[in-house]
Amino acid sequence: MKDYEHIVIWLDYFNKTLPKKMGRKVSREKSVFDPSLKELIDAAKAAGLQPSETNDQVRFPRRPFVRSGYIVLPKGQPKSKIISMISEKLVSKRAKQSK
Repeated sequence: MKDYEHIVIWLDYFNKTLPKKMGRKVSREKSVFDPSLKELIDAAKAAGLQPSETNDQVRFPRRPFVRSGYIVLPKGQPKSKIISMISEKLVSKRAKQSK
């Protein structure tokens, strides 16, 4: 049964190597190369969100041949706003790591 109280955020939303038609939701400037599930969880926590569930053994529907992952967050704001908040944190953490 569908859960209307939570939203699912997939790793592929932030993968810079994917085109938009394969599932990327943010622009290339706001995405990173091959994000990990740990990075996604850390970015969500840094954005002030609490992931209630994670899974790294699933496959994104548009890429069923590659393992991906997702986190489940409580719905409090529009999904697009949550995705943009997480992408900002992901990019800033990657920029700090590369320096």
